[in-house]
Amino acid sequence: MEMHFHGVAANYGGWQSGHATFYGGGDAAATMGGACGYGNLYNQGYGTNTAALSTTLFNNGLSCGACYAMRCGGIRFTINGHSYFNLVLVTNVAGAGDVHAVSIKGSKTSWQTMSRNWGQNWQSNSYLNGQSLSFKVTTGDGRTVTSYNVAPADWQFGRTFQGGQF
Repeated sequence: MEMHFHGVAANYGGWQSGHATFYGGGDAAATMGGACGYGNLYNQGYGTNTAALSTTLFNNGLSCGACYAMRCGGIRFTINGHSYFNLVLVTNVAGAGDVHAVSIKGSKTSWQTMSRNWGQNWQSNSYLNGQSLSFKVTTGDGRTVTSYNVAPADWQFGRTFQGGQF
């Protein structure tokens, strides 16, 4: 079931008009957020509060704008893929929330710009196994947060790590 919500979203300094699209039923029976690359938001603990989810999806990064209905904390990096294909899902981005660029750095490499694969999944085709990983996230308003050594050298695919926040 596809539902559209229109309203306002917080912009940390004032209110702006905006809209969001919510995919999934109110009972969380469908995979919610999958079309945006977020995976199943219900299973990630975001619940079925459609007003909060519409604000969440509007901010295009599961921002912390409404802490009463979702998790707070640092930006989350879920590392998927395999040795020469690192697919990183970036979530829980506060501030402007719309991620425009992501870079990755292994402890033995320099900074590398990641390319957007789909939704908020960003990819790198470098071999980074056995290295601690750092990330830079830049949002649409030009602000950048650098999270150093977020994933330890023994990180594994399928795990989520938390970095800094705007």
